[in-house]
Amino acid sequence: MPRKKKSQQLFHEYFKEWIELYKVGAIRPVTLQKYYMSQQKIMELAPNLTMGELNRRNYQTLLNHYALTHEKQTTMDFHHQLKSAILDAVEEGVIEKNPTRKIIIKGKAPREKKQKFLNQYELQKLFKQLNLKDTINWDWFILLVAKTGLRFSEALALTPEDFDFQNQKLTVRRTWNYKKTKGEFQPTKNESSKRKIQLDWKTAMQFSQLVKNMEPDKPIFVKGRVFNSTVNNRLKVLCSKAKIPVISIHGLRHTHASLLLFAGVSIASVARRLGHSSMTTTQETYLHIIRELENQDSDKIMRHLSTLM
Repeated sequence: MPRKKKSQQLFHEYFKEWIELYKVGAIRPVTLQKYYMSQQKIMELAPNLTMGELNRRNYQTLLNHYALTHEKQTTMDFHHQLKSAILDAVEEGVIEKNPTRKIIIKGKAPREKKQKFLNQYELQKLFKQLNLKDTINWDWFILLVAKTGLRFSEALALTPEDFDFQNQKLTVRRTWNYKKTKGEFQPTKNESSKRKIQLDWKTAMQFSQLVKNMEPDKPIFVKGRVFNSTVNNRLKVLCSKAKIPVISIHGLRHTHASLLLFAGVSIASVARRLGHSSMTTTQETYLHIIRELENQDSDKIMRHLSTLM
């Protein structure tokens, strides 16, 4: 049978081929799965859409159908995945024009959001509830995540040899696959996630005592099967005792970043500390805080200018 012209190929088929060519083996399995889920959505919403028919109107219709059952941010994520493949199709000459240009992102009304991060006063109240014993426990884990902004799987993968107590630095070089029954080390989310994080002197001193008799290459927090819910439940108890909003362990990462931004730390420095692949990720995640800071800056600018005459 003669091969179909590229323009006659179904969009979902092209997208699947694109995933297998550019994404398989280049990104983590959990991220790869999201691309395949997007491909399934294309099959569901536009099963007969060919590359030759992929114009701005048809693409907007596809996004609109997706947006009926998804929030705006989720629709944006879906669009970004599809757009990457479509731009490659334009470069390859499969389609003549970029159909994603000037696209409108819609979405259903968002659910009421739980508070994602704590302010400085609330975080201090949380710290007062921590039961910091002479041996490692989940309260020490909570403290470290709040002080460093580590991802859950990054913190689980820490070993004593990852700490440089002399220079007060912590090396992030891998993560812990806690979803497997026995658990195992695995690569970081991306190359930017490999980083060195400066520790404050008090945290460095505390952990130097805690890990001094532990095996240097074994995870310090993993004692068996680990569940995300175990740590989140402990954090919930602590938040309730402290009479502060209940947040998740990932919310402590948001708390860390938010407090740094409010303290005047640059977006570039926060992005490096969090292991974001680009400052754009940081800007998009903390847009509400950045806007608030910009409003404060505007007030400062106006006050300064008014003193010049």
